[in-house]
Amino acid sequence: MEGDCLSCMKYLMFLFNFFIFLGGACLLGLGIWVIVDPTGFREIVAANPLLFTGAYIMLAMGAMLFLLGFLGCCGAIRENKCLLLFFFMFILLIFLAELSAAILAFIFRENLTREFFTKELKKHYLRNNDTDVFSSTWNSVMITFACCGVNGPEDFEAVPLLPYSPSESATPEACCQRKLQSREGVFVNKEACLTGVERFQNRQGCYTVILNSFETYVYLAGALAIGVLAIELFAMIFAMCLFRGIQ
Repeated sequence: MEGDCLSCMKYLMFLFNFFIFLGGACLLGLGIWVIVDPTGFREIVAANPLLFTGAYIMLAMGAMLFLLGFLGCCGAIRENKCLLLFFFMFILLIFLAELSAAILAFIFRENLTREFFTKELKKHYLRNNDTDVFSSTWNSVMITFACCGVNGPEDFEAVPLLPYSPSESATPEACCQRKLQSREGVFVNKEACLTGVERFQNRQGCYTVILNSFETYVYLAGALAIGVLAIELFAMIFAMCLFRGIQ
């Protein structure tokens, strides 16, 4: 009976580690895609140090989970106590790091409000100055998602014009409609857009557009994160049970 229980535990351990292995492979693939994607997302990530760091953290976490899942599978099948102990210690560290990140994300969630982004845009945006990281990032976002400001073009009425461009329009070029949504895309009618003709402007705010675009993925990511934490917890329990059961 004890042998059957140990055998069952071993294969359950293998199963959970196989899911960790797949989750790590997905994170690794997603991290690589974010960094090398040529459709404009890479430009946004590269322009923002926080996003740039986050992409590499995701890449590192994916690689670590990929490796640990592989080690856990080997430790379970071969009944190797050293591999099982190594797996348990590292999966525990990852589990605690992910739990801490989730708690911090919950605590600082108020920094993702519409009001926060509007305040930051009006305070730091320098219009078409692409040497400024903040402005370049916002311009890339507006071009990529065909949107304007946080709430709409009216956000830029409070943004001062650059001192060397007194004739500059209140609406930045990034808000003008393009035939192709990229920096190389041809404007539909740039002059009319900058003089205030609404039908040549992207009128919808980026907050709503991005929220609608990623709403499904946010819930999916949240559910996936909870699933990963649960799998890691069960994997640690099975690892310790298997470790103690191996003679």
